[in-house]
Amino acid sequence: EYGGMRFGLFSMAEYINLITLSALCVTLFLGGWHGPWLPGPIWFLIKLFILLFLFIWVRTTVPRLRYDQLMRLGWKVLLPVATLNAVVTAILVVAI
Repeated sequence: EYGGMRFGLFSMAEYINLITLSALCVTLFLGGWHGPWLPGPIWFLIKLFILLFLFIWVRTTVPRLRYDQLMRLGWKVLLPVATLNAVVTAILVVAI
């Protein structure tokens, strides 16, 4: 287990990663600093805080799955859906 400084550093690294990915999402997908009324950096920070709020909210409210549950989901649900998606896409590409 982690205790004291090790847990603090692990938690801090996790939140720094969350902030970095949120800023990257704002830049790439949400128009970056563009907005209608306020200066650019303020719009960027507003979008960043909204994304951070959503990520932290989802992370704290959705229960975590165990490893065996994730493997079952991947093999029994996601793999057949992905295979079906590839087959349907290939049929549509050939047909159209």
